[in-house]
Amino acid sequence: MSALTARLHRIEGQVRGIARMIEEDGYCVDVLNQTAAVRAALLSFEKVLLRSHIEDCVTADIKAGKEGAAEELTTLLGRLIGG
Repeated sequence: MSALTARLHRIEGQVRGIARMIEEDGYCVDVLNQTAAVRAALLSFEKVLLRSHIEDCVTADIKAGKEGAAEELTTLLGRLIGG
C-alpha cells in the first residue's frame, strides 16, 4: 500500500499547489491545467487500486463463495465510469 500512499501524497501536494495558485490570483489557464493533472492522477490512482481490489479481494470473495461479490463489483464499476 505504500505506493498508493505515495501517489496520494503527490496528489495532495498538487491540490495544495492549486490552492496557492488561487490565493495568489494565478492565471486561470494554469490553474485549469493543474486541475486536469490532478484529475488524471486520481484516475490513475483509481485504476491501480481497482486492479488490486479485483486481484485480491474480489477473487478471494468469489473463491469463498461470497454472495453478492460480482454485484458489488458491478456497482462499483458503474460508479467509477459514471453509469
